[in-house]
Amino acid sequence: KNRKEAPEKDSLYWQKTRRMTLWLLLLWFAVTFSAIFFARHLSTYTLFGWPISFFMAAQGSILIFFGIIVFYSWRMQRLDEAYQHDSDHGK
Repeated sequence: KNRKEAPEKDSLYWQKTRRMTLWLLLLWFAVTFSAIFFARHLSTYTLFGWPISFFMAAQGSILIFFGIIVFYSWRMQRLDEAYQHDSDHGK
């Protein structure tokens, strides 16, 4: 690596990582907040015979959280490959 390019590349890598993490945390908060705050309104709709609010509390939120984790893992793998970043970079 060129010494001058390395800090810029690392900076861009961490900027993208932080931005993605922020968006995923906002999604996590929105799912959690909306499932609780809008529970009465959501209970008028059903999914497989169950109110949406019950589904979100029992399974829906967990499935969305799992999806967030899978997406984060997939995207970080792609970022690591694109920026040739290694977790042992500083060692």
